[in-house]
Amino acid sequence: MFLCSCKNMNYFFSPPSLDDLIHLLKAWRFWVLGALIGAILGTVLFYIAPPPYRARATVNVDFNIEEAWPDENDRQQIYYLERETRKLVEIAWSDVVMQTVADETGTGAASLRDEVLSLSQPSEAGWHFYADHRDKAKAQALASAWALTFTEQAQADMASQVGLNALARLDAVQVANLPVSRSVSQATYMMSGAVGFLALSALLVLFIKPKKV
Repeated sequence: MFLCSCKNMNYFFSPPSLDDLIHLLKAWRFWVLGALIGAILGTVLFYIAPPPYRARATVNVDFNIEEAWPDENDRQQIYYLERETRKLVEIAWSDVVMQTVADETGTGAASLRDEVLSLSQPSEAGWHFYADHRDKAKAQALASAWALTFTEQAQADMASQVGLNALARLDAVQVANLPVSRSVSQATYMMSGAVGFLALSALLVLFIKPKKV
């Protein structure tokens, strides 16, 4: 038995031979079938345990760089954009904004940062505020509340003239009837299922030695 076990281990750790690779390539029917089975399994999983809904709100940000730095060079303008962008990101994730959104939606403030909200923004133009939730309407409410609270807090900061440049302009352009989709698409589930099933199939073909007749 020990000798048999050693032979199996040697086969397992040995590099694939040319015959192994040829055997792998010849199994093309198995790969086609495996990809189909994997895609079907991924689709089934998508409907049995679907990912949460993701709603998106949009705030348009204009730093008015031409007025803020009319006579400065490109390097100073880029530094200005980076600095103001960092300030806005800090406001978006600030305790005040998170607590306000939590109070308005009845969601724990800690979970908002860790599990629910995500921010995608360029330096200027549309900033997208995403919220994930199992309930479609709740996802929309969270994204809308976050975008509106962020806009109000940023405008208050500009009005105080102690933080953001007062020349910047923020406009919540999409906070009602928000677009909603699944946080992970069905196509991603199908692709992951196909790739995962094919990977397992490759292991079976390469490491399970067929019996010689």
